[in-house]
Parts: sequence; structure tokens; C-alpha cells
Amino acid sequence: MEMSALIAGFDETVDNALFWLGDHAAFLFDFFRLVLEGLYDGALWLLELPPFYVVALLAGLLGWRVVGRGFGLGVALALLACAAMGLWLETMSTLALVVAASIIALAISLPLGVLAGLMPRLDRALVPVLDLIQTLPPYIYLLPAIALLGYGPATALVATVIVAMPPAIRLTALGIRQTPREFIELGQATGVTPLQMFWKIRLPFAVPSIMAGINQSLMMAFGMVVIAGIVGSGGLGETIYGAIRTLDIATSIDASIAIVILTMMLDRLTQGAARPRNGART
Repeated sequence: MEMSALIAGFDETVDNALFWLGDHAAFLFDFFRLVLEGLYDGALWLLELPPFYVVALLAGLLGWRVVGRGFGLGVALALLACAAMGLWLETMSTLALVVAASIIALAISLPLGVLAGLMPRLDRALVPVLDLIQTLPPYIYLLPAIALLGYGPATALVATVIVAMPPAIRLTALGIRQTPREFIELGQATGVTPLQMFWKIRLPFAVPSIMAGINQSLMMAFGMVVIAGIVGSGGLGETIYGAIRTLDIATSIDASIAIVILTMMLDRLTQGAARPRNGART
């Protein structure tokens, strides 16, 4: 009975805290919503400004440059297939959400990961927090965001940023910590400054791990963006959610194919960007 009362008291405290924030800090959350939606709208505007075939061509050229000729051709054809399925606007909306969320997540995660790699105490403090974020169901991050920001892209962005941050923080910190000891000692022996030690020795060794973290953050962002379709985020997630409610199997399959195309495209691009360029690949 005492445990039930304790749980009820905790739940009431959480609810009251959310209501208090909604009443007393509404102006602050309105500002955050405007900033987040502005970032999303800007990314979407850039993607929708050129015709769909121009975007497909540019993506294909980028894939050719980063990965290879065959991949670039496949990317261009796959994006044209999204347009042929009548899901171009939804596909670009999803890509804009992922890009906007990833920019925010990486802007926070990369500096924090660097600090965690350089400061063992901070790293130990972050581990349980990151474990908790990655263990909780992704839906849980939508509820407080809905209460404070309402329905729409801003809520989807907040939840996606939270889910996308842990891989980048962990792998950035890991890369910074894995600098070979002999190179650190060599830098110290030659009298380099701490800033030079970071830019010229630690960071080059950490780049592969950092790029892996960026890749994993993008993959986590895609998964969360689809889930966030239930809060009116737009894009393919909302399309799938609407298709499920109306049992429109064909539309859900088409939207799923478009999501797979975007996921594979960004996955291969980030992996290709992380590899050293030893000449052109075909």
C-alpha cells in the first residue's frame, strides 16, 4: 500500500511539473518550437526548391563521388522511384526531419563526446544517462514533448534528437580515448600545446570512430522519425501511420520502400565518407 502511494505521488509530481512548465514557461517553449520548425522548414524548402529530377541527379552524383558509379546510379534511380510512387514530398519531408534532427544532435553530441573522451569522470557520469536513454522505449520521449510543444515537427525533432545523441557521444568519446599512447608521448616530448595535441594527434585518430557515430545517429534518427509520425510530424512516418489506420497496405508498402531507400542512401554515404580515398572506385 505504501509503495502504491509512493508511485501515485511520483506520478502526480511529474504531471504537476509538466503543467507548471506549460503555464509558466510557455513563452520559452513557443520560442523553441519556432526555432525547431524554422530549421525544419528551411531544410524542407531547400529540398523542395529544385525539381525532383534535379535532386535525384545531385544525389546520384554525390553517391558516385563518395561511394562509386554503380551506387550513384542506383541512388538516382531509387529517388526517381519515390517520385513515381507519388511520395516525393513525403520523402523530402522525412529527409528534412532527419537532416534537421541530426544537425542538432551532432552539434550537441560531438563536443560532449570530445569532453567525455578527455575527462574520464564526465565519461563515467554520462554512461548511465546514455544507457537509460537507449533502454527506454522511444515513444516515451514523445509524451512530454507533446505536452510542452504540441503536435507537429518540433515534437518529432526533440524526440529524434534525444534518440540520436547516444551513439555519437559514445563513439566520439571512444575515438578520443583510443589515441595511441606513443603518439601522445611523442607530442608531449616535442612540446605541443593541448590544442595542438587535440587537432593534430587525437582528432585524426578519432575520425573513423566519430564517423561511425554519425552514421549510427542517422540510423537512429530514421527509426525515430517514422515512430514520430503519430504526432503529426509529416513525411513518410505520418503516411505509414495513416495507412495503418485505414488498412491501406499498398501505401504502407510504398512508404516503407521509400524509407529503406533513404536509410540505405545515407548509410552508404556516411560510410563512404569515412573511408580514405585511394583513388576512384567504379
